[in-house]
Amino acid sequence: MADGPAASTATADVSPHAYFEQVGAVADAVLYEGYLLYPYRRSSAKNRVRWQFGVLFPRDWVEADGPVTPTVSGSADSWYQRTECLARIRRPDATVRVRLRYLQMQRKQVQETGPDGYRDVLSLPTGDGTVHLTFDEAVPREAEVTLRLDERAHHGTTVPVGAPGGTDVEPLPGDAGRVVRVREELRGSVTVTAERLAPDLVRLQVRTTHTGLAPAPRTARDEALRGAFIATHTLIGGDGVEFVSLIDPPAALHDQVRACRNEFTFPVLGGVSSLGGDPPTARVLLSAPIILPDHPQVAPESPGDLHDAAEIDEILTLRTMLLTDEEKREARATDPRAAAILDRVDTMPPEVFARLHGAVRSLTPSRPAAPPGEHPAAPPGERPSRAAARSGERPAWWQEGGDDGPAPATDTVLVDGVPLGGGSRVRLRPRGRGADAQDMFLAGRTAEVAAVFHDVDGSVHLAVTLDDDPASELHTWYGRFHYFRPDELEPLEPAREPAPSDTPAAEA
Repeated sequence: MADGPAASTATADVSPHAYFEQVGAVADAVLYEGYLLYPYRRSSAKNRVRWQFGVLFPRDWVEADGPVTPTVSGSADSWYQRTECLARIRRPDATVRVRLRYLQMQRKQVQETGPDGYRDVLSLPTGDGTVHLTFDEAVPREAEVTLRLDERAHHGTTVPVGAPGGTDVEPLPGDAGRVVRVREELRGSVTVTAERLAPDLVRLQVRTTHTGLAPAPRTARDEALRGAFIATHTLIGGDGVEFVSLIDPPAALHDQVRACRNEFTFPVLGGVSSLGGDPPTARVLLSAPIILPDHPQVAPESPGDLHDAAEIDEILTLRTMLLTDEEKREARATDPRAAAILDRVDTMPPEVFARLHGAVRSLTPSRPAAPPGEHPAAPPGERPSRAAARSGERPAWWQEGGDDGPAPATDTVLVDGVPLGGGSRVRLRPRGRGADAQDMFLAGRTAEVAAVFHDVDGSVHLAVTLDDDPASELHTWYGRFHYFRPDELEPLEPAREPAPSDTPAAEA
């Protein structure tokens, strides 16, 4: 998945359903993230513990050992999701539409024909050379809620959602047996409310709740998943509304954004910017159980889903190519989606595979080289010291001397006149737009610089450890750090005043 904004263009007042389609590929990646992991075989240990994001169970089962602690993403099991966001109203008849998407677990049981009927088996070969495996599948489901943003909106709208149970039976060739697929009924509700903060601004809340009957308190999670909403997420679109970024809000709405409570989900702007300007807005919002940037995209080079949307397609494709014939047979028998991945990899044209090697999307326009001994000119609004710090004060890696003697543990870089290097104390100030979403949660924290790294593109990043992280010593021991650009750090030590010996003597 590629981070960064989609193309920013002015847009007409298009149906939100069309905007839902703009984020369809990303939403599908969220829906099937972790559905089945490489090497896509049932026997793989990583595929024995599945569905870790956006899972909603009945409340009594989840809280059997105590209340759940809300988090900003959905990696913890819960019984509800809560999304809050800000929307600007552009028309008196404005409405919002919420599309809930999730998976319903489907138990696939292979049964062999016997003298006394059918008996459950883990695998069953048939005369056509196909092997059928018992394995859990999932069925995608959707539901929609519409709310008109008039004076009644603060009362909200609640609609029941869910999916019926059912059983499907598929006979196997030659009367060898059958495959039985069983689904349990799912019950839930979605409530959409709008609190008017100003004539043209509302705080929108979407709450999805599991309302079904709970299994016994000590039921194993694998069994409880049969009655759970899986990979739950919402798309929120609007007629006559525009959504405000919660990651990079305009200064005038900073307090209102901070008051938004998001639990077990993380809302980001989707699609294209509706105004093509600043601050960023959008006509659609994706509230996902994983942390994403505004305007997330699936890389255009990606030939299709690999169920590891945050991984590198080239690596996964190469690994899949190296599976043995026996491993591929098992993967094909495990799940139809695994078989589709193998088919796509086996038939991938060379020119498509070549595109997987990647594309550079982060290059900035080059500036004229500064004369020897001078710092490069700072962009408008940026202090010269920060421009010098960002440049790393060394040639780019492909230039002569660019790779001479980099020493991360002892190198320093100037920030606001202060040389920062190993042992320096700093305060974290992640930039607003374009910052990693997880870095934003560290804003204002203090840290210690561990090393200075010069990237191959000439940029500089500083590795830091948090002062209040109880595991900081352990992280340092095995080299796990947070990384920030120089202009995202505020020195906690003042610039050193030049000593008398550093000042040139006055001429006589």
